[in-house]
Amino acid sequence: MAESGRRRRDPEARRREIVTAAAELIVEVGAEAITHRMVAARAGVPLGATTQYFATLDDLRGAAFRALADEIESRLDGVRQTLAEQGAGPGVIAALVCRSAEDGHAVQADRAVVTAAVHDPRLRELARHLSDRLVDLLEPTYGADRAKAAMIFIDGVMWSTHIRDDRLDQSFLETALARILGDPLSTPSAATATP
Repeated sequence: MAESGRRRRDPEARRREIVTAAAELIVEVGAEAITHRMVAARAGVPLGATTQYFATLDDLRGAAFRALADEIESRLDGVRQTLAEQGAGPGVIAALVCRSAEDGHAVQADRAVVTAAVHDPRLRELARHLSDRLVDLLEPTYGADRAKAAMIFIDGVMWSTHIRDDRLDQSFLETALARILGDPLSTPSAATATP
């Protein structure tokens, strides 16, 4: 027989619930605004549970930022897969940027991580790592400098999306990215091209 209405004790599941609640609140209200009480209420756990797993708010925020970074990493894995399947042309990249800009939660999560990193040197490495992942995806095709310039442009587009009520047109993004990226570093040689 199942226990009558009581949740089974699962410390790791409870910890994940707390971290997920903290990450959601960071996205919604900012890292500095969250409290143990807010997180406990969102997670549906007793207040003491948050301090049982995370002695300080900094510990809790750190775990929440790592969860947000994992979420962003997962989206970047999707970008990598799309680029591998469709190529890293400006049109493909522009379509990916537009798709990301339409995902309000993704925009907010990115903003939360970057904003916190501006104010907290401990989070800068995390934020840089996420930007560097995008550069790593574009560098083999366009070289380090152009890949970095494209990353900076895309970061700016995402911030613009966050503060404006209108989205940038995909054709505008494609044109701008084509100018930033230029031609790919190499094209298949005649010897390797298939007839």
